[in-house]
Amino acid sequence: MQRIKPGIASTVPSDVTGRKLERMYTVRYHLNADKAAAADVDAVHVAVDGTSHELIADITNPPTPRNITATAGGTAGNIKAVQVVIEGTDYDGKVITETLPAFTVDTAGTVSGNKAFKTVTKVTIPAHDAASATTSIGFGEKIGLPYKLPHNTVQAAYLNNVKESTAPTVTTSETDLASNTVDLNSALNGSPVDIYLWV
Repeated sequence: MQRIKPGIASTVPSDVTGRKLERMYTVRYHLNADKAAAADVDAVHVAVDGTSHELIADITNPPTPRNITATAGGTAGNIKAVQVVIEGTDYDGKVITETLPAFTVDTAGTVSGNKAFKTVTKVTIPAHDAASATTSIGFGEKIGLPYKLPHNTVQAAYLNNVKESTAPTVTTSETDLASNTVDLNSALNGSPVDIYLWV
């Protein structure tokens, strides 16, 4: 990954003779209101019954790369500890797959993935104990970054032009683009988001 803007010096001198340090750049990653939509438990695919499913149609992609969620509902006593598998692409269009955490037996609730999906192409849902249990697919609070970061370089996050007083939760990976995410302390609510980071 090229971190230095072409045509600009990549190092700066220090006060030690012959010792130069890497030049970094601050960038703003902006999400307008529609891209920063609130988390939604059935925005990717509406609930299906508790039989097994391989969903490839009627899928709606997240508004920007976001983590994917699965929500178990219906008759709670028929919910099984199954794991939903998500297939799709990352921010750069590369194919990725993630197996979401297992549901809690006999308990309605939502499980969240960690990878940021730009598109969802297939969802595999194993069968619950009966058709009266349901599963829906949505997206969560984690925003995918367009950088592979070796460590957290996020300096600040703003929601609706107000700086978050608590730093966001940042996950990084130097090898897996989809594992670079930012989760603001405040819930996303359809207000613009700005993330400032070093690259």
